[in-house]
Amino acid sequence: MRSNRSMPSSTIIPVLRYPDVPQAVAWLCRSFGFTERLRIGGHRVQLDVGDGAVVVTGDAPGDTPLTTHSIMVRVADVEAHYARAQATGASIPGPPITQPYGERQYSVTDIGGHLWTFSQTVDDVDPADWGGEWVAP
Repeated sequence: MRSNRSMPSSTIIPVLRYPDVPQAVAWLCRSFGFTERLRIGGHRVQLDVGDGAVVVTGDAPGDTPLTTHSIMVRVADVEAHYARAQATGASIPGPPITQPYGERQYSVTDIGGHLWTFSQTVDDVDPADWGGEWVAP
């Protein structure tokens, strides 16, 4: 799998929504020993956890909070993955989209109502190019 400075290297990345992102990040780092990796505006922070990662998110401008959590999964071929999920009749709001941070992604809701985002790295993008702020050395 390609690497991208804008994306944690973990295959599976939990995304947890909190009403106060800075407070949640401070608590998770203090209580669990997580470390900040990347800040994205005031509404999203990537945390390192050993060789894994967690993304803490709040409400971005214009967002309607639908869930308290989701799962992001990095895949080698998002188009093939999308076709497979689509063939099963999965609830998919739209096709994969290439994001400015170097990932091609689509989301799907599973049979239990859980939101999943599948992501393929298509470019290695410096987070500063799209508004991210490095925190980790």
